[in-house]
Amino acid sequence: MSELRLSQSELARLSHLRQPSIGRIIAGETRETGKLTEIAKALQTTPAYLTGETDNPDANAPALPTPELLAEQLGLALLPELELGYSMGGGSVFTEYEQKGVVPFQRDWLKPKMKGSFAELFVARGEGDSMQPTMMDGDIVVIDTAQKDVRQQDRIWALSYGDLGMIKRVRKLPGDGEGAGGYDILSDNHEAVAPFRAYDGEMHIVGRVIWIGRWM
Repeated sequence: MSELRLSQSELARLSHLRQPSIGRIIAGETRETGKLTEIAKALQTTPAYLTGETDNPDANAPALPTPELLAEQLGLALLPELELGYSMGGGSVFTEYEQKGVVPFQRDWLKPKMKGSFAELFVARGEGDSMQPTMMDGDIVVIDTAQKDVRQQDRIWALSYGDLGMIKRVRKLPGDGEGAGGYDILSDNHEAVAPFRAYDGEMHIVGRVIWIGRWM
């Protein structure tokens, strides 16, 4: 406004707003953006500059590509990294899923192992030593939530058991003729953590672990 020598009344007229509305925006009393495009046009700049998304006030400046657009152009999937507190030991309580960031993976590399869409994948970090040597404390895993049916024995799953979240191998037991059987929950480090059994309603499969990675 200073550079263009515009008053609040003049800016309001050019952007088809009332002067008090412009005054509240300038005073920081509101962040109403319903007329942001019109305000940017009147100020000969861009909405992205007014919202702080770019430092370039040039109205003809090209829009910055979003991370999602860049990822798509590079053939990447941006998987959310969730703080779930999954435990590879005795289990740890988790009550909310906090996203810590995103982790890029090659789409073509993930496709052979996934069953649903990329939106059904997420990254988590294991804790504890009960899955050694397959998994170490702090390893990163990719979990496919489209896979919840335990069809093949002894695969590695992210699951909840009561209040506990964990990453374990799961072995489905045969039914007794009157209903479904239970599941054996197994740790690879048998000496550290003994297996235990879960029955109907006690265990919930979050998804299958389809990739494990670690720092060396």
